[in-house]
Amino acid sequence: MAISGEKEYHEKAGAVPDVTTSADHSHTYSAEEAGAIRNKPPGWKYRQLKIAGYKFPWYASPPVQLLIVSLVCFMCPGMFNALNGMGGGGQVDKSAGDKSNVALYSTFAVVGFFAGTFTNKLGIRTALSFGGIGYSVYIGSFLSFSHEHNYGFSIFAGALLGVCAGILWCAQGAIMMSYPPEASKGRYISWFWMIFNLGAVIGSLIPLGQNIHVRTNSTVSDGTYIGFLVLTIIGAFLAWTLVDAKDVLRDDGSKIIVMKHPSWKSEILGLWETFGTDPYIVFLFPMFFASNWFYTYHFNDVNGAYFNTRTRALNNTLYYIMQIVGAFVFGYALDQPQLRRTTRAKCAWVALMALIMVIWGGGYEFQKGYTRAQVSDKVHKFQTKDWTDSGYIGPMFLYMFYGFSDAAWQTCVYWFMGALTNNSRKLANFAGFYKGIQSAGAAITWRLDDLGVPYMNMFASNWGLLAGSLLIALPVILLKVEDSVSLEKDLQFTDETLEDVAPTAQMSGGHLDDRI
Repeated sequence: MAISGEKEYHEKAGAVPDVTTSADHSHTYSAEEAGAIRNKPPGWKYRQLKIAGYKFPWYASPPVQLLIVSLVCFMCPGMFNALNGMGGGGQVDKSAGDKSNVALYSTFAVVGFFAGTFTNKLGIRTALSFGGIGYSVYIGSFLSFSHEHNYGFSIFAGALLGVCAGILWCAQGAIMMSYPPEASKGRYISWFWMIFNLGAVIGSLIPLGQNIHVRTNSTVSDGTYIGFLVLTIIGAFLAWTLVDAKDVLRDDGSKIIVMKHPSWKSEILGLWETFGTDPYIVFLFPMFFASNWFYTYHFNDVNGAYFNTRTRALNNTLYYIMQIVGAFVFGYALDQPQLRRTTRAKCAWVALMALIMVIWGGGYEFQKGYTRAQVSDKVHKFQTKDWTDSGYIGPMFLYMFYGFSDAAWQTCVYWFMGALTNNSRKLANFAGFYKGIQSAGAAITWRLDDLGVPYMNMFASNWGLLAGSLLIALPVILLKVEDSVSLEKDLQFTDETLEDVAPTAQMSGGHLDDRI
């Protein structure tokens, strides 16, 4: 588009940007300049707070909305991760945790496929709040199990959480992938992952503090469960402070691409249309399947089997700290402006493959040191390891890098999906597929653990699945990730027009120029 045409476009919107011309005729301006020329709607949601010369984002901006979603996940899935990271849901008897998680991920797998439909119909706030309630019931069931040993309640709570979590994670994924501009998607994903995992870090510090002087194995205390329960309830209510997606406004004045007044019929058809319009997504399904498969091995077969209670709590804390580090490193690397997005996608694939081969190669050496039969032997009781024992440092670093690689994997998968489209409706379906397939894998691996599959077999399934899924995903990364996604391509799923979603956005050859 010529400069005169672009100025005319902005004049019609009531704002004329001070554009500059580059060799490729892309026109960019700073976020501050964009804010100065923006014709923002009136109201408290778009007011900016200025402190010491710094202007904070308005309430209905992507960064603030992402922060709220991150805090919801900090308090709900974050506490769930802290509890499961202890192995067996914090119980000495791990069978309750295994059975509950089989139920959880079985329902999650079914709901996950249709979660995009429910999320688009219910709205972001309702979906996130409903999801948060499921985490409260789940944690309450383990508090009850500590006293009543009620397997039925734990299994029911797991099944309920599968329904709730499927919808929560679909809503979260749609926000995280569609709210940011293209040039910031990696950073937004890393910000979310860091805040979310900070919840698990803090949650892990609670049992660590309570058991720091206890070298024997024991169930975590009632106080730990009650603290987690309170936080999940707060998180469920916090979801109601979000604004509707249609009210979110980016720095460049563009809005979120959403579906106008969706019907159940249009949403269900849209789910299946995704396979028709984007059939290549199936090549990412093995990566989706692998993305939760390793948690059972990490939590139960390494941390829960090899270490005592206080060391498990310490390992859990370090694991989630490394999740934060991994999310930061990969999130910011994926947004490096010096490289084209297609190049960054290829580099991410190479980095993931290298991590998987190095870290799990070290894991193979570690796993040769003990077996499930030894750990389960009631006669010759296996001596769990403490952080004061010699030889602890090696396994500690291995477990830390398991956490690092997990964050790298999740960040890259979300970024790959976000690089395929900016359409929030389509991304809600992608996120639903992701969580559904991911959960199907998790249901299987928790069941395998409950059946007593040898640790080495569990280990081998992880290493093979991770490496193999990367190879299968390679054609999508090479052929479908583009440097930018055209608005025309994104809008074909909606009733929106260009004027609806980009009233003051820069245009360059039919693309939003999101490099501010």
